[in-house]
Amino acid sequence: MQDFLDSFASAAPRLWEGTVVTLQLSLGGAVVAFFVACLLGVAANARFITVRTLVRIIVEFFRGTSLVVQMFFLFFVLPMLGFEWASLTTGIIALGLNYGAYGSEVVRGSLNAVPKGQWETTTALSMSWWNKMRRVIWPQAWALMLPGFNNLLIMLIKGSSLAGFIFLQDLLFITQQVRRTMDTATAFGLSLVIYFLISLACSAVLRWMELRAQRKLGLKESKKPRTDKALAGGGAA
Repeated sequence: MQDFLDSFASAAPRLWEGTVVTLQLSLGGAVVAFFVACLLGVAANARFITVRTLVRIIVEFFRGTSLVVQMFFLFFVLPMLGFEWASLTTGIIALGLNYGAYGSEVVRGSLNAVPKGQWETTTALSMSWWNKMRRVIWPQAWALMLPGFNNLLIMLIKGSSLAGFIFLQDLLFITQQVRRTMDTATAFGLSLVIYFLISLACSAVLRWMELRAQRKLGLKESKKPRTDKALAGGGAA
């Protein structure tokens, strides 16, 4: 037991450094993926077939090629063309583009799932595209998107472990290093727990956002405590 505590104490600072890098990759990649998903998802419903075709090509390209190959291309090939980024930036962009392409299908599907009558109503009211999306369509689609985004975020967190291929010292990379000084099962066991806790925390946040969005649309009852006045009214009834 004492040997375990000693080895854990010596490995803890490095595991924390790897965890911070993994968090930076995951959160940064999630932000990029969200904007890419929204841009491509909305453009996929554009009026012009040229725009829709271009979006489809982009989405299928990033969904149909390996994330590892995409990282390699951004990190090793683009510098030859004059574009050079740090490893962390490359990892964030690669994760964002890859999972953003998947997320665009979530956005497109959610927008199409909004009842047709809602779209027709905004047209009848002569609402501008921006007001139509902001006030009517997007709030309804947003509640539908969040479960899909939740799944993609978990996948993105796990996909961040591939960043070691571009020399980033993330959690998995550090785990492979510290297992030289502690039991292999213990090292990877700690890594599993850390990945699980990160995923659990992120999933809880998106689940809370989903419930909040549903309550705003009246799909979920608010759990606010009943006031004395409400209780009195109920009793009178």
